[in-house]
Amino acid sequence: MSAATPPRRTFLIGAARERPCTLVVCRGCCCGDPRKHPGTDHAWQLERLRAGAAEHGFAVRTTDCLGPCDQANVIVVQPSAAGRRAGGRPTWVGFAMDDDCTEEVLEWAAAGGPGLAEPPVTLELQFIDPPRDARVRSRR
Repeated sequence: MSAATPPRRTFLIGAARERPCTLVVCRGCCCGDPRKHPGTDHAWQLERLRAGAAEHGFAVRTTDCLGPCDQANVIVVQPSAAGRRAGGRPTWVGFAMDDDCTEEVLEWAAAGGPGLAEPPVTLELQFIDPPRDARVRSRR
C-alpha cells in the first residue's frame, strides 16, 4: 500500500457489528460419533461448551460435516466482530476430543478469541488447515 492510498476500512452493519466469538462444533459423520470415537463423551463436550458460552457471552452452534473427518472432532473458533476488526480470522482446531482441549477452547473464547486474545500454546498444536473448499469460499 502506498503512502497516498488510505487504509481500507471495514464497516459492519446490523447484527454483525456486535457478533460474539462463535464456536462452530462439527457433529457430522465422524465428529461427535460415539461409534467411531467411543472413548470420548461427545454429549458432555457439547454441554460444556454451551455452559461456557452462557457464562462468558460467546456463542456455540453445531453443523454437519466440516470436512476434515480424519482430524475429528473439529471446532472452528470464529472471531467476534471486534476480533475480526482487529485482524482475527476463523481458526480450525482438530482432534478436539479430550477435556483439556475443550477447556482450552473455552478459555480462549472467554478471553475474546481470534484477534483479541492469544490462544493457549498447547491448543495451537491442534490447529489445522481448513479444507480447500472452505478456503476458496472465504476468499469470495
